[in-house]
Amino acid sequence: MTGLGTATIQTVATPDGPFTILESGGDVLASGWTAEPADILARLRPAVRPATVESGRTDAAAAVAAYYDGDLAAIDTVPVRQSGTAMQLAGWAALRRIAAGDPLTYTAFAAALGSPGAVRAAASICARNAPALFVPCHRVLRTGGALGGFAWGIDVKARLLARESHA
Repeated sequence: MTGLGTATIQTVATPDGPFTILESGGDVLASGWTAEPADILARLRPAVRPATVESGRTDAAAAVAAYYDGDLAAIDTVPVRQSGTAMQLAGWAALRRIAAGDPLTYTAFAAALGSPGAVRAAASICARNAPALFVPCHRVLRTGGALGGFAWGIDVKARLLARESHA
């Protein structure tokens, strides 16, 4: 994935604060609740960062608006591009299959990956997820329902889960 060339970055307003999307070739590379492009680029390993980033309109912005307007499935088909190990790629794909309003624990997520004892690895997969929201790592909780960590803040994670539980 080296040599991405140019990517587009766009920040949109959401009820959870500014949400920034980094997109290349129609695929979301990274995203999150910040207005700082540097925070989004930092989610990517240096080897896979685009050489040039230009402000503009992203295709994924419409899905973010639809999600916040109540169409929680709008994020499900947004193309993403991630680079990682085979286990990370499998984990990120599995995160996309967690239904809104039906979160898993890290233990259940590890089991879904075929490695029930690999809870820390499952948590690491969530922590290294760059296209937040589109790959809904916020839908994984600690045993007992505690929120656990979230790169964009526990408050954002709690609001996302509350919004999805009403669906």
